[in-house]
Parts: sequence; C-alpha cells; structure tokens
Amino acid sequence: MNYSDYAKETWRHLALDNAVQDYSVLVHYATLAASSHNTQPWIFKLENNRIRILPDLSRRCPAVDPDDHHLYASLGCAAENLLLAAEAAGLKGHCSYDASTSGVNIDFEETTPFRSPLFEAIPHRQCSRVEYDGSQLSAEQLQQLEKAGQGDGVSIIVFTDGEQKEQVARYVAEGNAAQFGDSEWARELKSWIRFNGSEAVTTGDGLYGPVMGNPAVPRWLGLMAMHFGFSAKKQSQKDYRHIRSSSAIAVLVSEIDDRPHWIEAGRCYERLALQAAALGLSTAFINQPVEVAPLRTKFARFLDVGNRRPDFIVRVGRGAKTPRSLRRPLEQVIK
Repeated sequence: MNYSDYAKETWRHLALDNAVQDYSVLVHYATLAASSHNTQPWIFKLENNRIRILPDLSRRCPAVDPDDHHLYASLGCAAENLLLAAEAAGLKGHCSYDASTSGVNIDFEETTPFRSPLFEAIPHRQCSRVEYDGSQLSAEQLQQLEKAGQGDGVSIIVFTDGEQKEQVARYVAEGNAAQFGDSEWARELKSWIRFNGSEAVTTGDGLYGPVMGNPAVPRWLGLMAMHFGFSAKKQSQKDYRHIRSSSAIAVLVSEIDDRPHWIEAGRCYERLALQAAALGLSTAFINQPVEVAPLRTKFARFLDVGNRRPDFIVRVGRGAKTPRSLRRPLEQVIK
C-alpha cells in the first residue's frame, strides 16, 4: 500500500454498529490522537466493559521528554478520542488514573448514542505545521476553544495580542537554541523522522518529512540536508513566521505537576484541537519553551502561574491542510 492509500485508510470514520461488542473500533479512534514525534506510546488492553490504556515505555523520547510528560499526556489524548467514540457508539465511559500501572482505565456503561461535533472532527484533526493567514477569531470561537481546553486541574491561557505572541516567539527561539545544542536531542529527532513515504508506511509512526513541509527524499539525502541546513537560527525564523501568522496562542497549565494531571492535560489538548478542527481551524504545537526544564520555569514566570506547570503551547489559526501522519496497525497496539 502506498502512502496516500495508507493515510486515507487510517484517517476515516468507521461503522460503529458493533462497537459495543468489538472495542477495537474504539481503539481505532484512540490511535488517531496526538503524540510527541508521533511515537504512539500506548498499549490497549480490552476487557469486559473496560479498556485499559497503558504506557509503552519502549517508545520513550528521553532527550525531548526526559520526565515522560508528553508520553503520559499522549495517553490522555488517546483516552479523550476513545471516550468520544464510545459515546457515539452508545457507551458512556468513566475515565480514571490507575496508579498500579500508571495508565488509564475506561469503564463503560450503555447509554444513548450521541455523535458529537468533536467526535466527527477526529479524522480531521492534525498538526498543521504551516503558516496561517493571521485572521482574527470571533469572540464565540475563542470562548469555545477556551471551554474545550479546560479540565480537572488544568486551565488554559489564550493570547491574541501581537506583542504577547512576540514574547512567546522569543521563548520558542530560546528553546530552539537549547535543543539544537543538544546532540542527543538531534539524534533522537532524526531517529523518528520518516524522510519518504516508504519509510513511513513501513513503520506506521514517526514524523513524515512532507508533514513538516519538507520534500520526500531518500533517508541518506534527508540526513545530509539536516546536517548542513538544520539549525536553531533557521528553525526560529520559521517559528517566528508561524507564530506571527497565528490567530491565537493557547497555553495549557496544570495545577499539579504529576502523571494524573499530565494525562488530564492531554485530554484537554485533544478537546482543544478537536474543537478547533470542528470550527475549520488548524492547530500545531510550539512546545520548545515547556520541553527545556530551566526555560519552562522562566516561561511559567512570564505566564504568572506560580508553581503550576505549563504543559503545552498550541498555535491556532486558518491554514492549509498538510499530508497526514500514519498510525500503526491495531494488532500492534492491542495486547
């Protein structure tokens, strides 16, 4: 199967007629959630009236995510999609953190099926890493996004002012300088880039080059291009353009810096991104200031959030669609 066909097969709605008996349909939707570097660090265990979402620590990214914050947040992203799909199938899900496994338990009871706008948006959500058109969002749209991004112990801050966006961009540039100066970070990133469709189809994961605006090339050529042309300065120039073109910048902040709140932050991000997609808007992460620990502390002071943890930084706006990232087959994630 070529890349285009694989992507179409992945990013689509499935029939939910048998989802109450066959939970694998719900897992399909869960796997369409976001994850750092598209690592898909989750394992699903299907039980009677329950699905467990467990962390797959073999897919850690210790350079960019040393405390596994993004990994556990990804479990929350998957859980949110799964809950929305379950509701559409006629199952009400109750989500809880399981300290014994550091995973998520979702227990089901039957209810009236409801296909929410956020559920309908699942196959349309993507990280669109392009320039947006800079147009303003309406007060109603901003209100909907803010509502979607709030959760239990997680709040949202939204910037629309030009100077505020410039300040965020400066923190992003500082994060780029730190990350590009880390050889392990660069090595890890390269290991997750799929420079062409063949690589992406073979693994079903990772960052597909054209998704990030790069041409599809042989791996040797892609690595050479990164060696000679990939720099903090060039990335920051690109990020400045992207941030200035965005309609809004949203920051998710956790009250407590622990795994249950990281998972909740993932759920909030996923709702935010799905709400944006339902409104015809694009989103993309600009997480550098929250991925570098010393910089995250400085960024928290800028946000004036005290000891609370900034989890994610997301730009929102109107932009072109980009190629879809892929997902691994269900048999690889259901154990």
